[in-house]
Amino acid sequence: MARLVGGFCLPHDPLILGAAGAAPKDKATRVMAAFEQVRQGIEALNADTAIVIGDDHVTMFGTGCMPSILIGIGDLEGPVEPWLGIGRRPVPNHAPLAEHLMNFGFERGFDWAVAKTLALDHSTMVPIHLAVPASVRSIPIYIQCGATPLIRGRRCLQLGRMIGAAVAAWPGDERVVILGTGGISHWVGMADMGRVNEDFDQRILRMVRARDVEGLAALTDEEIVEQAGNGALEVRNWVVAMAALPTYEAEVLAYEPVPEWITGLGFAALKVPA
Repeated sequence: MARLVGGFCLPHDPLILGAAGAAPKDKATRVMAAFEQVRQGIEALNADTAIVIGDDHVTMFGTGCMPSILIGIGDLEGPVEPWLGIGRRPVPNHAPLAEHLMNFGFERGFDWAVAKTLALDHSTMVPIHLAVPASVRSIPIYIQCGATPLIRGRRCLQLGRMIGAAVAAWPGDERVVILGTGGISHWVGMADMGRVNEDFDQRILRMVRARDVEGLAALTDEEIVEQAGNGALEVRNWVVAMAALPTYEAEVLAYEPVPEWITGLGFAALKVPA
């Protein structure tokens, strides 16, 4: 059977690529080193597929709809934002496994939206570009934590656990990693845009280190937005990744507060026993 061999929490801040020179050089160097550490971790796990949890930033994929959960099961390309400066390209998908995840979810009450072709935004393309080896296929899953109506933290727990069970039920021998992407503190388009709340960020990283996924899921919309901005709701992407792994040890790899990139950037490895 297939196996989730590990996971990572990491940023998807588009300014890392789109405004690379805006950050102090030492901070930018450490951030890029952390992405490389994730890439090397995926390679060391001999992973062949990455499930990448992101959230939509491009008006619900141009449809005007706001799906709570969406999976891409077919042709992928990205990024949609040319200003990232990395060039739009095809992204290899693992379509059979993606369809299995889709059907497994349908059978368990997850009526998610499905894209047979999908143009990926920065929330999946930044980590794919910087941390997913070229030989590794990607399955994108988007959750609605960027705009109202927001997915609930409890549903993120349920989604992650379903994904973990679905991978275990796949009859192939794939080695899968799951990436939770996003935040931590940042105020997108708000008066405090550019502010970073290091205390909140460190609290989140302590909860990750303690594997307190229930506590992360229990954080309310109001608490997150008040303390860390609307962008920090992306911690729910991390919840999905953590909940997918029944057993793991968590290690914080790096943290950089970068006001010039408007975000507190955290990295963690979710290490599954061999």
